[in-house]
Amino acid sequence: MSQKLSKCTYILNNCPNVKTYACVGGKKEGEGPMGKYFDKINNDPYFTTDTFEKAESEMQKQSILIALRKGELKPTDIDFMFGGDLLNQCVGTTYGIRDMNIPFLGIYGACSTMAEGLLLSSVMVDNNVGGNVLAVTSSHFCTAERQYRFPVEYGGQRTPTSQWTATASGAVVVSGEDAAPYVRGVTIGTVQDMGVTDANNMGAAMAPAAYETIKQFLTDTGKTASDFDKIITGDLGKVGTRLLLQLLGDDGIDISKQHNDCGLMIFDCDDQDVHAGGSGCGCAASMLCGYFLPQLKSGELRNILFLATGALMSPTLSQQGESIPSIAHAVWLSHDKQ
Repeated sequence: MSQKLSKCTYILNNCPNVKTYACVGGKKEGEGPMGKYFDKINNDPYFTTDTFEKAESEMQKQSILIALRKGELKPTDIDFMFGGDLLNQCVGTTYGIRDMNIPFLGIYGACSTMAEGLLLSSVMVDNNVGGNVLAVTSSHFCTAERQYRFPVEYGGQRTPTSQWTATASGAVVVSGEDAAPYVRGVTIGTVQDMGVTDANNMGAAMAPAAYETIKQFLTDTGKTASDFDKIITGDLGKVGTRLLLQLLGDDGIDISKQHNDCGLMIFDCDDQDVHAGGSGCGCAASMLCGYFLPQLKSGELRNILFLATGALMSPTLSQQGESIPSIAHAVWLSHDKQ
């Protein structure tokens, strides 16, 4: 059974294992500095379909099937799955998995969805609810632009604080096997809202959530930043990263030596014209599955704290002048069980 340290934080005593994982990306992601870490790159933004929304579903389906193949699993081996994306009613996920006949629980955490899905899968396995549990998420630049801003054909001017939604998907299967990487603990985030109203400055909106969750995890577990090789945020970008380090620094917490932000990793901010960095559910998911989990499995990394961050905004409420709530969930992943 999981050990409850606070209303937010749990230690997973059975140490579930991330059995298999995979990530799929688009052309721009393949051209970036992390391109070689993707299991598959699709140069066609439509992924051989006829709409961007269908493309996102196809991309998510690909990441699931690759993860299953790598783990020598079939869809029938999966007890149930958690999945979600950025589209209305999470149709990127539901249309992508509708032929797999896997029991499904849809989730929405905006860009924090990978951390949320991994957290839920791990807690379920730790408490013997399911033996193989899958978590998946995705984002697509063109579907996100159409839903949250303007269709790409509009050609709107992007502000310096804006971030580029990654066309990417990541999938993991959590099991009870005794093999690295292990999930050692989780912290469930709380919704934070510091009054940011600019939908083109998600980094500033999400930084307070990352700050609160990191601080909560460290307080509850008694850990310090130096206990981790990496402390990874989802997609704060240039603006959010600077604010996070400042907020933690004001409390005497210095994570600057350990910190990586997936939004600053997935693209080259200068050469690829992504302004403040990358974003989207697929940003943190692909960097976790393609870059960090393999290093945990090999032992190159021993402990990481993974926090995908999400701006829980609505285009309708943004147009009504509402501010942007945010969320961040933390997952402690390790090469070792102790």
